[in-house]
Amino acid sequence: MPKLLGFLSLTELFLSSIVHLLFGLYIFSTAVAWDLSQALTSSFRPTSFNASVEEISRRKPSMEATIDGSVPPIVLVHGIFGFGKGRLGGLSYFAGAEKKDGHVLVPDLGSLTSIHDRARELFYYLKGGQVDYGEEHSKIYGHSQFGKIYEQGNYAIWDEHHPIHFVGHSAGAQVIRVLQQMLSDKAFEGYENTSEDWILSVTSLSGALNGTTRTYFDGMQPENWMLMKPICLLQISRVGVIIYDWLNIAWLKNYYNFGFDHFNMEWRKTGILGLIDLLLGNSGPFATGDWILPDLTIEGTIKLNSTLRTFPNTYYFSYATKMTKKFMGITVPSSIFGIHPLLFIRVLQMTMWRHPADLPLPYKGYRDADWEHNDGALNTISMTHPRFPVEHPSHLVVDDSECCPLQPGIWYYKIIEADHIFFIINRERAGVQFDLLYDGIFQRCRKHAFRTSPPPTLPNQHN
Repeated sequence: MPKLLGFLSLTELFLSSIVHLLFGLYIFSTAVAWDLSQALTSSFRPTSFNASVEEISRRKPSMEATIDGSVPPIVLVHGIFGFGKGRLGGLSYFAGAEKKDGHVLVPDLGSLTSIHDRARELFYYLKGGQVDYGEEHSKIYGHSQFGKIYEQGNYAIWDEHHPIHFVGHSAGAQVIRVLQQMLSDKAFEGYENTSEDWILSVTSLSGALNGTTRTYFDGMQPENWMLMKPICLLQISRVGVIIYDWLNIAWLKNYYNFGFDHFNMEWRKTGILGLIDLLLGNSGPFATGDWILPDLTIEGTIKLNSTLRTFPNTYYFSYATKMTKKFMGITVPSSIFGIHPLLFIRVLQMTMWRHPADLPLPYKGYRDADWEHNDGALNTISMTHPRFPVEHPSHLVVDDSECCPLQPGIWYYKIIEADHIFFIINRERAGVQFDLLYDGIFQRCRKHAFRTSPPPTLPNQHN
């Protein structure tokens, strides 16, 4: 029996690796094909001065004409393995949703870096200057304190009088929450006037607000959430990322970057011995735990959430997704063909997750049954609102009239039928639901989330 289970585990690992590799190649090849088609199209266009000016105007809208503070911009924050504007050619992580409003920014953050590091990067992307990861944090995790330089901030006037709407997908939602806490704590050296009120609203789309059991299926150890199992999907990914960053091929890194440049893993700085050290797990982000997966475990998220607040002057809304249903008392996938092939196996596995009986429960009152419903990447219970270790004020929205007007300091949430990547990358897959979702988000930002007078303070307790 143990041999059979071992064989099945290796088979599942092999299939998962192939599916994820093929999907990654599909995304990469799609981006390359788009770039080639654009280059070929451009080569056959008239090259007159007027035509060139018109083309530049179309392709590079003036930042001053749109992101000028006349209305609060909307910032879309990608999730794990995601990318912002300027990466992967003309491919859009949010499947072109940014075109629905003239005041939208799509930052490119580290796709595998920790929630902390991504929050720091997001601040300097908006305000400008050199990314400062923090002296103490950098010493603890063994990387450079300073990173990329933004010569000009993408919204340099950002302050409490010029606040921002944030929309985060997956891990991007937690990045926004950590950033807001950092603003409240005045954690950015040289910016003593920051406050939580710099953020007007937070929208979480399939947001990783309470962690996910998928991390354990991918390879994180339930008994030690900072470490990976010796043989797992994440170990394969780790090796690939280390080699990619060590080779440091310029055009590839410009096309897609995992975000670990501040760990200085490239061959010019580490050499062959450095590569061996990285692969053996003696150095680098995977050795210290300063990367995204530990932050997405239930235990890692609870540790992070213990430092995060829901603020009384900010509007919060979340969309929790699921692709499961109850059948004769058992949680099963709600569809076969409606779930993306990348996620189907994980949807099924996550319905069957059982916390190891010999380990302490991650929180008081934990039940496996609460974590069965999922979207293939995150558990639905995790996406509604911050719940652990302290439950924040929340309200389940059944009818939109229930949140008109919106009250700040409360997490309004909807539960919708969709898998984790239904509303990103491929717009055609979601069809009319794509437009309904993003039109609703942008309309809420523009018409229902604004400040007129200071609202009453709300405690971080159950609604």
